[in-house]
Amino acid sequence: MRRIVLAYRHAFHAGNHADVLKHVVLLQVLRHMALKDKGFRIIDTHAGGGCYALDSPQARKKGEFAEGIGRLWSRRDAPAPVADYLQQVRALNPDGVLRRYPGSPWLAQSLLRPQDQLRLFELHPTEFRDLQSTFGNCRGVEVRQADGFAALKAQLPPPTRRGLVLIDPSYEGHADYRHVLAALRDALQRFAGGTYLVWYPVVTKPGAADLLRGLKALAPGSWLHARLAVQRTDAQGFGLAGSGLFVLNPPHTLHGQLQPALPWLREALAQHEGASALLEQHAA
Repeated sequence: MRRIVLAYRHAFHAGNHADVLKHVVLLQVLRHMALKDKGFRIIDTHAGGGCYALDSPQARKKGEFAEGIGRLWSRRDAPAPVADYLQQVRALNPDGVLRRYPGSPWLAQSLLRPQDQLRLFELHPTEFRDLQSTFGNCRGVEVRQADGFAALKAQLPPPTRRGLVLIDPSYEGHADYRHVLAALRDALQRFAGGTYLVWYPVVTKPGAADLLRGLKALAPGSWLHARLAVQRTDAQGFGLAGSGLFVLNPPHTLHGQLQPALPWLREALAQHEGASALLEQHAA
């Protein structure tokens, strides 16, 4: 039986630069999939609390949102994908004061149509309670306290054969890198035509360097990779320098949408002169 780490809570990191990149990409994929009338299933394997108070003790402990959404909150010159993301965050803060931040479940539920389904999995008891409280009674949404890696098997393939899977564990445990690849390998056998978004941190932990190579090796067809590194690590090389999104079977429009967005985000979020952005893709 594998060891499951329950110490991580996303409330301490909500709205940071990694969330910005993840949610900019997620929104564009969701919007593209909604262009067709046929419904689809969204599966969030590590959903967290779903929505976060930025004035909470957890969010304020490190104040990571200040270097993420905080830097973008007042900007009016963002390229279209980033402007779309900012509009969603502002909709959650209608008085114009940044107090709340929408997690991936909130963004997905806000775009959910009657024919779509949202499946949210979270194992941490506190995060699960928050998730259940916010989304438990929403139409088309199921919330379960479960290990998202294991739960994914029963969700695929979706009835309509259209699906989006977001895999974004904490990577607090080194084994998560292996679990991501194993879960994705199994998911592709069950549902090769799905769209999969895999978030990963740019860190020095064992397994991190091998993850991207493993993802590219697993990809049966087209893929897109977006990475943003904006923060210095500490003297020992530790800390979250940046993050990336690896998208299997991405919308054909996504590369063009991110081409202006990533350089803009690099400039807007950079905390040192060596900040970088990378965008690459492979067509089937």
